[in-house]
Amino acid sequence: MTPPKHIWSGGWEAESEAEARRRAEAEAERQAHAAEQPEAPTTTGPTIAPGSPADPYAPERGRAGTTSRGRVAALMAVTILVIGGAAFAAGLLLDDNGDGKNGTTPVAALPSVGSKPIKPARGQTRAGTIYTQASPAVVSIRTSTGTGTGFLIDKSGTLVTNDHVVETAKTVQVKFGTDGRTIQGDVKGVDPSSDLAVVHIDPGTIPGGTTPLEFADSRGVSVGDVAIAIGNPFGLDRTVTEGIVSSLGRTLKAPNGFQIDDVIQTDAAINPGNSGGPLLDDGGKVIGVNSQIATNGVSAGNVGIGFAVPSNTVRQVVPGLKEGKTVSHAWLGVQIDTSGATNPNATSGAVIGSVETGGPAESAGLQAGDVVKRIDGQAVQDPTELSTIINSKAPGNKIKLTVERNGQSQEVDVTLQNRPQQVPSQTQTP
Repeated sequence: MTPPKHIWSGGWEAESEAEARRRAEAEAERQAHAAEQPEAPTTTGPTIAPGSPADPYAPERGRAGTTSRGRVAALMAVTILVIGGAAFAAGLLLDDNGDGKNGTTPVAALPSVGSKPIKPARGQTRAGTIYTQASPAVVSIRTSTGTGTGFLIDKSGTLVTNDHVVETAKTVQVKFGTDGRTIQGDVKGVDPSSDLAVVHIDPGTIPGGTTPLEFADSRGVSVGDVAIAIGNPFGLDRTVTEGIVSSLGRTLKAPNGFQIDDVIQTDAAINPGNSGGPLLDDGGKVIGVNSQIATNGVSAGNVGIGFAVPSNTVRQVVPGLKEGKTVSHAWLGVQIDTSGATNPNATSGAVIGSVETGGPAESAGLQAGDVVKRIDGQAVQDPTELSTIINSKAPGNKIKLTVERNGQSQEVDVTLQNRPQQVPSQTQTP
């Protein structure tokens, strides 16, 4: 089973990784000059959710780059952490472009609505009834590099889709399946950390009778619940598939290399072109935005393991993107070693494999090999818990870490910073 890949029908992966490499190389060069070093270390940008080598929708890319001998195995086992995906009610902030006193303002989440199972009329299936109600609000989104899916969430023309669908595009082509007209959509905002984007269309272009989709509270989703996906797989307009919620609390790599938390796993069939489409519950309410799939290394299509960004993350992020603002996420600035190479004696907690230069962890004196045991008194059993707790904070928050160093416990105060646009280049040996 290969790692999850985005389900965007186009060349998003090669282009995204090329841009990540360019940014990483530029940052490495800047740091080398700043330190007056004769030669900058060779680094690479983050690898973004690679797909199958045989995947025609993800063009073959070069190797992830080279590192000094002895670092390769260690780096492969290091998980980028404290990276996050906007856990709901996590204190996310919006850049208010200097209009506020502190430069940031709190996010007001979109409302959720209660969801009751739809009872189909006699002779209809539940999936068919939900499709009839929801599909008019589902759109095809096309850029110069490929096609994906989006959906309408209000009568003012707000569409939700994935960041990796729109990428750097300022405008996109939008089609409602009900009439087939091509509508220009303006990209209002993107958040690579949660893989979400907002597109705006003229409200007058919305087909008559189209009802915007509403969001359920994803905290109410349970394993085994009905899950219905609507999208444009392989360009097949408004295809519906039905399955169940297979698991909860998964994590995925976002387009900028950070981590998305609380992801919903489903066996509803989703394929290239489904990216950005809604995952619905049995009441026709949105519980997630379809974003990635896992493949078996042979097929580029569905093998029954798909992933959706949870609706509560969408509800938290979209209001700011709709206003063209930037969402800020808390950042600790460490990489976590899951190989055991940095601290082979650690049996629980999160072992720091390396500390990012200039990050809050470095400023606080955290070191490679430190084992994070608690944050503000809350136990950290594993790297996932560390990521989840940090994602519940906001930039500027002060936290107290209890760490184990050389067998001794000590407390370290850290002031979290705003996460950078890309995962920083790893320039030091873990």
